[in-house]
Amino acid sequence: MTQFAFQAPTARQVSLAGDFNNWNTKAGPMHKGPDGVWHLGVALRPGRYEYRFFADEAWCDDPAAKQKAANSLGTENCVRIV
Repeated sequence: MTQFAFQAPTARQVSLAGDFNNWNTKAGPMHKGPDGVWHLGVALRPGRYEYRFFADEAWCDDPAAKQKAANSLGTENCVRIV
């Protein structure tokens, strides 16, 4: 399992979307820990994946992402290598 984490203590809802789930903001709901960090484990095969977090209806970057890639919307996606 590849672990994703996003610190958003005031968020009501956070999900993970990326090329591994067709950017479906409903496919990867995350779970909030008592420390305000949202977590989700995803079964990913080795490869390169682009993703972003979707918190309270807004796209958010992963501050822990070591790589980013430009997307067709004029912003950037985070990149995770598994």
